[in-house]
Amino acid sequence: MANKLQYRKRNADQNQPLIVAALRACGASVVLLHDAGAGVPDLLVGYQGHTLLVEVKNPAIKGKLNARQIAWQADWLGSPVHVVFTAEEARDILEALRM
Repeated sequence: MANKLQYRKRNADQNQPLIVAALRACGASVVLLHDAGAGVPDLLVGYQGHTLLVEVKNPAIKGKLNARQIAWQADWLGSPVHVVFTAEEARDILEALRM
């Protein structure tokens, strides 16, 4: 059976390092997935027993999900993917888990 993922080198959005740093500063573990391609979200985040998938979008260009990302999320049977534009939005997701 062929692997559905096609790996390719992909540049991360410019705001991704700030978002990753903010998540880690809150105590989250973060694995970068942005090179996976095929619509896979950019980040795998672990926080206080929760596992999250996070898609980082560039606020400067008001980035939207592309067709591959939409299709991947439609097929995904796990938790919803969180789409963030800023470090503050990423921290808000973690804060909501504490409640």
